[in-house]
Amino acid sequence: MGVQSVDRTVEVLEALAAKGGTSVNSIAAQLGVHKSTASRILSSLAEHGLVEKDALTGSYRLGFGLVRLASAVTSRMDLSQIAQKLCDDVSAELGLTANVAVLDEIYAVNVSQAMGPGLLAPRHYVGLRTPGHATSSGKMLLAHHPRAAEAAMHSTLEPHTDRTITDPQALAAELERVRERGWAGSDEEWEQHITAVAVPLRLPDGAVEAALTVTGPAHSLQPDRFSDVAHRLREFAAGSSRWV
Repeated sequence: MGVQSVDRTVEVLEALAAKGGTSVNSIAAQLGVHKSTASRILSSLAEHGLVEKDALTGSYRLGFGLVRLASAVTSRMDLSQIAQKLCDDVSAELGLTANVAVLDEIYAVNVSQAMGPGLLAPRHYVGLRTPGHATSSGKMLLAHHPRAAEAAMHSTLEPHTDRTITDPQALAAELERVRERGWAGSDEEWEQHITAVAVPLRLPDGAVEAALTVTGPAHSLQPDRFSDVAHRLREFAAGSSRWV
């Protein structure tokens, strides 16, 4: 579909939103096109439930298919808002930098962040694409998304420190351990002197939607604390209004 067709489709939707409902002739006049062109656009939108035709008057109005699309945006907004509150609560109690990340191909992308009292974040993480094989959030997300894990193991596993996992078989074994114990750790694998631990954020159907991570200086978040910290993170996650 050409750009002009997309523009015309958007104009149709905006016209219906403004008028509540209108005829093919009116749409054609507004777009400056032949009636048949307007009719084709409306018919295509109707097939997808984005507009509806009144059987009595023949006029068109917006359809409930738009509600379905809008709900997806609302869901993402809900995720961001709830994730930020979760990060704020976790960071305030544990005194560490907290992040929520989602999967993007073979990477983890942070959508929310909060820093612990008196801490300076090693990086500003929000919007940052972090390597799945080297971060706790990335490992957690890869462990629960088999296709992404397979893609990661067939990619070049770049070393970020001398502790980064760069062997595909070693990564596969690490992801299996993540699934078994329910948390993922990064022991100076992405940044020197920085450690992190992550737990899954599960929807009620069991799907892992995101990962909750705390990050800190190695002296403040030592690997022997990972399991205990992960247990506390799971308690925070279970107390949210979105994840179980």
